[in-house]
Amino acid sequence: MLSEHLRLLLRRFALLLGAYLLLRVGFYLANQAVFQAAAPAQVLLAFWHGFRFDVSALLLLNLPWVVLSLVPSLARGWQQFLRLLYLVLNALGLMVNLADWEYFKFIGRRTSNELTTIGDDVQRQAGQLLANYWYLFVPFFLLLGALWYFYPMPKTTAMHQAGQTRRVWLRWGVEALLVAGLAVVGIRGGLQLKPLRTGAAFAQQPAILGHLALNSTFTFLKSLGYTTIEPKAYFASDEELQQALAARRVATHPPPARRDNVVILLLESFASEYTGVENSGQGYTPFFDSLATHGGLLFRDHYANGRRSIEALPAVLAGLPSLLEGPFITSNFQTNELHGLGEILGQQGYTTSVFHGAENGSMGFNTFAGVAGIQRYYGLNEYPGSRNSPDFDGHWGIFDEPYLQYFCRELSRQPEPFFSTLFTLSAHEPFTVPARYAGRFPGGTLPIHRAVAYSDFALRQFFKTAARQPWYSRTLFVLLADHTSQTDRRGYQNLLGAYKTPLLLFRPGQALSAPTSPRITQQADVQATVLDWLGIRAPRQLLPFGYSAFDSASTGRALFLSNGSYYLVHHDYVTELTADDQVRQYAYQRHQLPTHPVAVPDTQKLRQYGQELRACVQFYVNGLVQNRLYPKPARARARLFAPPGGSG
Repeated sequence: MLSEHLRLLLRRFALLLGAYLLLRVGFYLANQAVFQAAAPAQVLLAFWHGFRFDVSALLLLNLPWVVLSLVPSLARGWQQFLRLLYLVLNALGLMVNLADWEYFKFIGRRTSNELTTIGDDVQRQAGQLLANYWYLFVPFFLLLGALWYFYPMPKTTAMHQAGQTRRVWLRWGVEALLVAGLAVVGIRGGLQLKPLRTGAAFAQQPAILGHLALNSTFTFLKSLGYTTIEPKAYFASDEELQQALAARRVATHPPPARRDNVVILLLESFASEYTGVENSGQGYTPFFDSLATHGGLLFRDHYANGRRSIEALPAVLAGLPSLLEGPFITSNFQTNELHGLGEILGQQGYTTSVFHGAENGSMGFNTFAGVAGIQRYYGLNEYPGSRNSPDFDGHWGIFDEPYLQYFCRELSRQPEPFFSTLFTLSAHEPFTVPARYAGRFPGGTLPIHRAVAYSDFALRQFFKTAARQPWYSRTLFVLLADHTSQTDRRGYQNLLGAYKTPLLLFRPGQALSAPTSPRITQQADVQATVLDWLGIRAPRQLLPFGYSAFDSASTGRALFLSNGSYYLVHHDYVTELTADDQVRQYAYQRHQLPTHPVAVPDTQKLRQYGQELRACVQFYVNGLVQNRLYPKPARARARLFAPPGGSG
């Protein structure tokens, strides 16, 4: 039987869960128009998912109270102190959640640590805030009063019976350990690989319901460790910024609509340095080389937008390059408005999915898939046998060859048209290759070479199997890498070479050609390229950073952040914007960045590309901070106040 202390603790915590349920109901009613696309059953499911976030947030917020509640004393004075602490801590949580009933309408996401940076603004505008939103104090005092009134207090008899015996202390120790263990699990959100993140709320569809599943206490507390990002002010007006941004133009005569399936093969560490087709036949990827030279369209001036796997999916699926010091997936901005390929193609009747043979939760891919509108995520848990499968590599997940075969089988079960992305993993350190292939693949000069050769072999086997499927002939395949890795070719051992990866488009039975050459491409071009190929126009759901690879009106560009400087790659120059706002110009050479800027810069290009790079950075940073990456109606652009910062 539970002790009086533990029973009181559980009842008091349950009271908080009830209060947060009411807060979620109020948030839903105040912002019902945002969730109108969701069916009632989906809304109820979001409420159910929200319970997990409530437990985590309340344990984080009330940790001092939980610890002190374990003190084995039922004395009235001590219990009244706990009651007061309970009220003070949770008054803060109530305030943040109630503020978001209205603040959400302006920023489109739950509050994060911008509250720590706008204190002066709140003080200056306290009068108008109170005048306009006074009614939020009504539910605040009602809920606070309810927490005080219904706060369970111990019975008088129990208080007198509590004795400091040895048995009582032993029981207290056991219960304290139990509560500590449950608190850790609750704060983590369960026993999964990674602690609960805000992005996990968006695994449900439609993704907008993630804001309903979350609570503002959770998003605020989770954001406190992040560094504030200051908005950029290179351009005084939106008109100037848009002009310098050099965003792609919407095609006047879009291509005819196609209903092709689309398969993106995102290849772990598959750098250009390892391919033969880009290195005079000296490489480790014979199948990829043959695909590139027999029917495929290879973009030889393609660059990754980041150096880490976690940065690839936002760029590929949503056109969002990695221009933050930390990954978008784990930033406070992961709950921002984002329109991924999954959402756009889902609206066109596509079945959408992401496959990754690693642990579910690895690098937050499963949660980001939901943010990008993907209907189903397949991870290690979904693979037959999971970790007990003989196909498990003992480290990361399923070897590439069996996983690609599994992927092919699953595609054959999906209704057409489908859009599916697969992320391989065997070319990740420690570069494990199945024992049965010992000695089969060339060892090369680096540990990764054998693993890349194995991944290339796995690709060959996949295409051999896929070619026998009825959907194969009506599928566009997009092959690209997440990032580069180990290097031993001198020509790649520079900043530009560190981002040089291949991009290959392949449509069985159809020769593809690029409209301009040379053409710079980047991971953030994939979204626009796929939509262009399918003849789908969605200008209000596309970010301005990428171009379609089929766009004849431009020669493309690439963006990335390295060592505190932003870089813009064009076919003639590479432009650097340093942390102290200096603009430098380098002559463009494929995968080779000169050590020094050009001695006599092209002043016209220096100004044009410098302004373009500044515009991209300002649009990106301010768009994330203010959650305004996409066009909004004029009414929706009004803000309660302009936050001077955000988090990343």
